[in-house]
Amino acid sequence: MDQQVKFNTDLIKRYDVAGPRYTSYPTAVQFIEGFDANAYRRYTTASNNELIPKPLSVYVHLPFCHSLCYYCGCTKKVTRHAEQGVRYLELLNLEIEMQGKLFDKDREVEQLHFGGGTPTFHTDEQMSVLMAQLNRHFALSDSDTREYSIEVDPRTVGNDRLAKLAELGFNRISLGVQDIDPKVQQAVNRIQDPQATLDMVDGSRKLGFNSVSIDLIYGLPHQTSDSFGKTIDTVVAVKPDRLAVYNYAHMPHIFRAQRMINADDIPSPEIKLELMELTIRKLTDAGYVYIGMDHFALPEDELTIAQKEGHLQRNFQGYSTRRQCDLVGLGVSAIGKVGDCYAQNQKDIPSWQNAVSDGRLPIWRGVCLTTEDRLRRGIIESIMCHGEVHFDDFEANFDIDFNDHFALELGHLQQLEKDGLLKTTESGFIATPEGRLLLRAIAMNFDEYLHTKQSKVPRFSRVI
Repeated sequence: MDQQVKFNTDLIKRYDVAGPRYTSYPTAVQFIEGFDANAYRRYTTASNNELIPKPLSVYVHLPFCHSLCYYCGCTKKVTRHAEQGVRYLELLNLEIEMQGKLFDKDREVEQLHFGGGTPTFHTDEQMSVLMAQLNRHFALSDSDTREYSIEVDPRTVGNDRLAKLAELGFNRISLGVQDIDPKVQQAVNRIQDPQATLDMVDGSRKLGFNSVSIDLIYGLPHQTSDSFGKTIDTVVAVKPDRLAVYNYAHMPHIFRAQRMINADDIPSPEIKLELMELTIRKLTDAGYVYIGMDHFALPEDELTIAQKEGHLQRNFQGYSTRRQCDLVGLGVSAIGKVGDCYAQNQKDIPSWQNAVSDGRLPIWRGVCLTTEDRLRRGIIESIMCHGEVHFDDFEANFDIDFNDHFALELGHLQQLEKDGLLKTTESGFIATPEGRLLLRAIAMNFDEYLHTKQSKVPRFSRVI
């Protein structure tokens, strides 16, 4: 695929509508509570019985934080009471045991991710116990090619803790920076020393971590092109392997913490577009590859290589490698993907705790994919990850004539082609450099659920 990107303000404004981020298809809006633990077990059994069972990716959700970041929309619990985290880990160990029994022991865990919340809310000793429990019930990999990552709060982690994380087997870290400007940090209640944070990049590499990712957010209160440009320049100077630069979506009616942000201090839509253009220009000029949406990576990074080789995927952590794995979700609100199903745990901590303490898998809802779902998921993932679709990739696998099956959708694409978002041929279509910024808008044309009546209005963020 062509990894070039071109900023076109008029096009972005025209297609900046609300829509899914396509970390799954069907999206979580279509998950139903009728999908329960018994349904999930059927899929795990089927996955074990495949001729060549897939390796595993495991996501562990650790929701606790010491302080509240006002912009955050994650499932979290802000507390200074460490005992709440202790009880959570006790029950998480039980869930690990229950989930571990569902998967054959020869299915190696190639990918592991600790997300939050703030995983480093927990002590080194607690982390050691948790990793030991995972190793007891899953086949954790010790290969140099494994991808074991953890989200780190630079305000509470120094080199000693980093060394312990490396000892436990983590070889990738993600650092939350968001913005280095003191005024912006004050407005979102996340005060941290930029230099101490950036020193962690060098420290982690000396400890053997082979990938460092940094998170930034544009659209936060008081940000300007000058101030955010300085943030990007400062971060790029230490050359992280990946950057995720998220667009702040102000939805205080959904996320209560965002009510602490003064809406009048948020940059205007015009300024946000300037920040987005600035980000793309500065990072690509610095040698980063624009993967898509909010992700950038160095040319030699595994994410970039996966995209070039056609192995990139979208999941609930955004763009990711290891497409070949089944995903096991552990902890409150975690989402897994096993075979052709998605399964989500109870979304609030009390409900999750009650299920696990009763000895039940805490599955809250999910979805079983139909053949049509699998077809459309493949097309949407190809658009989101690679910016192109080749008709014959789907015609043989699903026994369809693409032009007949998607006559309506291809008709809709004619306007997108006229506007310059994509180019079509007899055998497929590909996003233009301008269209690569609007992959969600292209993918939405193949989302069958967006064009049917729903009992609830989906709460999606805007495309840009």
